[in-house]
Amino acid sequence: MTRPGLPKLIATDLDGTLVRSDDTVSAYTHEILDRVRAAGIPVVGATGRGPRLTELTRNDIRAADFLVMAGGGRVVDQSDPVGPVVLRDERLSSEVLAALLADLEAAVGPLTVMVEASDEHDAPLWGDYHPDWPYQDRFEVRNRAECLAGDVIKAFARTADHHVDELLAVARQVVPPHLATLTQAGLGFIEICPPGVDKATGLSVVAQRLGVDPAEVLVFGDMPNDLPMFEWAGWGRVAVANAHPALRAVADDLTLRNDDDGVAVYLDRLLSR
Repeated sequence: MTRPGLPKLIATDLDGTLVRSDDTVSAYTHEILDRVRAAGIPVVGATGRGPRLTELTRNDIRAADFLVMAGGGRVVDQSDPVGPVVLRDERLSSEVLAALLADLEAAVGPLTVMVEASDEHDAPLWGDYHPDWPYQDRFEVRNRAECLAGDVIKAFARTADHHVDELLAVARQVVPPHLATLTQAGLGFIEICPPGVDKATGLSVVAQRLGVDPAEVLVFGDMPNDLPMFEWAGWGRVAVANAHPALRAVADDLTLRNDDDGVAVYLDRLLSR
């Protein structure tokens, strides 16, 4: 259960948690997040979305003082009156990525691979076409050599023969954590991030800037890429009802589904008690 009183920092995942299945955020949710800020509690959007989707992210969580993006690799302070300040910007070496993809393909067979290389507004992912990728309007077919021509923000991979959780388990046996951080966010692909990059290390940057202890942080999420921040935050860890079983297993509390504004309902009750 959560502690008495109020947390000093609140962070929430976006897709599948704050954002509904129709890719919208309700007026009610925006209103409650504004109430959170009015109560003096900074709000953080913690998402796997890369910096190329910053404008979309800001629109989905307008009350956010900070954004933790790319699964923790890009951290932005939006509270500075002069303008947004980038506090963290991590990249994955293309040479390291090429080697680990080769090792992984030796273990599981051919991979469908995409990379996120650019942080320009609405820049496409590059790589192998797959019909199940949900964001085809921001995708461009490129061969492996082109994808690995420079360092990347993150990479995505899948096989035809493995469930994403199974592939993630195998990948973690093949790829040591000092080379890359591996996770999955419910898109059917494992995500390959720079070493030491996850939502917990991204939130740590925010907490240190604000002088907030992890024990004073409340977090919301739905997928395995939220597990590190659930392990890190101590005030409360809340999973939405549609969350992955791995997240539900470690949550302190459950709230309604994302489609039922579960985060806002929880925060409304918290602020009103």
